[in-house]
Amino acid sequence: MSNEHYAIEMLHITKRFPGIVANDDITLQLKPGEIHALLGENGAGKSTLMSVLFGLYQPEEGIIKKDGVEVTIRNPNDATALHIGMVHQHFKLVECFSVLDNIILGIEPTKAGFLRKAEAREKVMALSEKYGLHVDPDALIEDITVGMQQRTEILKMLYRDNEILIFDEPTAVLTPQEIDELMEIMRGLAKEGKSILFISHKLNEIMSVADRCSVLRKGKYIGTVEVANTTKEELSRMMVGRDVEFVVHKDPAKPTDVVLDVENITVASKMHSNNAVKNVSFKVRRGEIVCIAGIDGNGQTELVYGLTGLEPLKSGRVILNGEDITKAPIRKRSVMGMSHIPEDRHKHGLVLDYPLEYNLVLQRYFEPEFTKCGFLRKANIRSYAERLIEQYDVRSGQGAITMARSMSGGNQQKAIVAREIDKDPELLIAVQPTRGLDVGAIEYIHKQIVAHRDSGKAVLLVSLELEEVMSLSDRILVMYEGEIVGELDPKTTTVEELGLYMAGAKRMEVQ
Repeated sequence: MSNEHYAIEMLHITKRFPGIVANDDITLQLKPGEIHALLGENGAGKSTLMSVLFGLYQPEEGIIKKDGVEVTIRNPNDATALHIGMVHQHFKLVECFSVLDNIILGIEPTKAGFLRKAEAREKVMALSEKYGLHVDPDALIEDITVGMQQRTEILKMLYRDNEILIFDEPTAVLTPQEIDELMEIMRGLAKEGKSILFISHKLNEIMSVADRCSVLRKGKYIGTVEVANTTKEELSRMMVGRDVEFVVHKDPAKPTDVVLDVENITVASKMHSNNAVKNVSFKVRRGEIVCIAGIDGNGQTELVYGLTGLEPLKSGRVILNGEDITKAPIRKRSVMGMSHIPEDRHKHGLVLDYPLEYNLVLQRYFEPEFTKCGFLRKANIRSYAERLIEQYDVRSGQGAITMARSMSGGNQQKAIVAREIDKDPELLIAVQPTRGLDVGAIEYIHKQIVAHRDSGKAVLLVSLELEEVMSLSDRILVMYEGEIVGELDPKTTTVEELGLYMAGAKRMEVQ
């Protein structure tokens, strides 16, 4: 196959950051009309490589060819001119603009200095029809689901007539239904002759949608395989460098005393006038993992906000270890033994412009170990941070002093999980604890959560990943439209039955 057959070639790309070689002599070749997956652990250099292609970073070494001709991409405008588009892992949308305004932002059609929105709207609606990307062009970004925001990002690329489409972990924030829809959309785009680079570490998705897959590990290129001739096990071995267990091993739960008692709580909704959580009651005991399952947007987020003190309750009570904490401030809940791995790691999990070591003591800096006479004991904070970094394999260019913002999403997640579990809480509330993590890290965090349960503590898990729900929990509570509609035993239920409850097609009267 001669060179002119590749849509994009990245040859011998090297990109360095302080303390780390993010891409070490990587070569990647994309054929026209193919879906090419880029697989690797958190921090393997996938997003960095794609940011080089999109002009966000300049490589120290290496060249990029498009259709066999060498090109220079100094910034995203150069990339756009070459018809290269990118959907970022954390979307780049203007929250207070409408869907339509976001799509045309930067290339608004004008005539004699006037904005011609009607034309733009027609083009957007035609694209949305053609590719099955249904959006409401007049809705504001801040009011729509993440799935819709993602469609907006994809339409933004198509509106610019992009031929090379980069998807950076596009499914990390989607529900299972939205993921299936996205896979269909990607297949349709490839049929139309678009060439797709798809960054992921979800092996099932790669197996179902990609033609070829290139694997990176710790910044180095490991190899490219035809997806049809490989297996999940083989891919995970290339990615992690060892065999990975896909099954969670755990003994049956031995629940004892009630740690969390939730009595008839109702939480208001920010989005619309009706309540997000309606009169919900349940208990979580020591030595068990109770999972709240459901399709995104059925009140799980508001339920967790109510329990952790991020939102006030309209009615009902929350009792932790026999003490009423309904109105307790967040620090009191934390000191009493509640830990919270939040859903939105940037908004509620980290101070992005603090170094990693300060992020690891955010809720404990006032303890005697870390503070003396009002002054921070920096050596203690440093050694504590280094222990957690080591234990949870948090990878960052400069160790404890790395700014949280500069770490990869998966490593930010590992840092939060480390901090929350290491507090050894009576109750661990874990919301999407493995969102955006690779198989090796998921395996480790699942083991930590089970170990926490086995040490006689209570775990409340909130997850959208059906496999995680089935394999990790001891009891499943299904939430639908703000109510708990079923209590299931993962040992006796099936994914199909769980799906029916989640979709609201089935419900039982829960005691």
